[in-house]
Amino acid sequence: MENIQASDYYIYFNHLGYQFLNQFLEENNYSKHFILVDTNTNENCLAHFLSQISAELNMEIIEIEPGEEFKTIETCVQLWNSLTELGGDRKSIVLNLGGGVISDIGGFIASTFKRGIDFINIPTTLLAMVDASIGGKNGVDLDHLKNQIGVINNPKAVVIDTSFLETLPQNQMRSGLAEMMKHGLIYDKLYWEKFTQLNQQNAEDLDTLIYESVLIKNAIVLQDPTENGIRKALNFGHTLGHAIESYFLENIKKTTLLHGEAIAVGMILESYISLQKELIQKEDYLQIKKTILSLFDKVIFDETDIQPIVDLLIHDKKNEYGTVQFVLLNGIGTIKINQNTEKEWIIGSFEDYKR
Repeated sequence: MENIQASDYYIYFNHLGYQFLNQFLEENNYSKHFILVDTNTNENCLAHFLSQISAELNMEIIEIEPGEEFKTIETCVQLWNSLTELGGDRKSIVLNLGGGVISDIGGFIASTFKRGIDFINIPTTLLAMVDASIGGKNGVDLDHLKNQIGVINNPKAVVIDTSFLETLPQNQMRSGLAEMMKHGLIYDKLYWEKFTQLNQQNAEDLDTLIYESVLIKNAIVLQDPTENGIRKALNFGHTLGHAIESYFLENIKKTTLLHGEAIAVGMILESYISLQKELIQKEDYLQIKKTILSLFDKVIFDETDIQPIVDLLIHDKKNEYGTVQFVLLNGIGTIKINQNTEKEWIIGSFEDYKR
């Protein structure tokens, strides 16, 4: 797999990534190398990562707790204090070794510490490899509202080592598959159709699917780095998906959903709304619903859950002038952005999902 050029950095794969990383770190003479991990990546990924680093470097390991509930400003304050106490300065670099939370919060604390220091993303989950580590979005949640505080700032590089996927449980793998399926639905019908036959894919095919998914996301980001237009396509499934994720995160009676689990539901719901607006055919909607539900267990919604989830939509980042804006399918492989919808269709999407 060849390296992929993003706007002002490259995305490297497997051994090519470590070749780049060793040369880059030796040439740039950073004062300190901070490796940000959570307890999972510290245990399962750090030793392998360090074994690939050939240079003698001044390294400090900083660990946080895993999970979306720790992607907060409070955690950032702890991290900024750690960087200060460990002698970080403007010539330091942060290496973000972990999943989407590590990529998001690591990029944010690096982008704001001393008005900005360099960082590199080394994603260890499928979700982070195909989504969170790419595109320059860095940020944290505000209470239980997703990604309300953040900046767009690119890493110096992204290094994808697919061997880290061997450490993942199945639910984390499925979580990443949701974003890959989204890329097909919004951009490439032929790529989407590969997921309708996923049981025929092997490990080598998965590497190819990851590479193609990264190509799709990168192609969209290059057209619209600051999300004023086409980059909004990447939010398909996320308007309702983020509301569902936030609701399940804050409700002590609910089991917290992984990001991809919530987005999988969101894609079905927003495909239903696309059907009601006559943007897709019924057979397309049924194929989308069947394919996603073949990989993801149904999420149980009580009657009392729906209205609080709908109320959370007003906080979505795509909203303008207080109006909820959806990204909807316009056939499989294309989209329409900035779409309004009827409340009864939103309610109806939940009713159809539960049937």
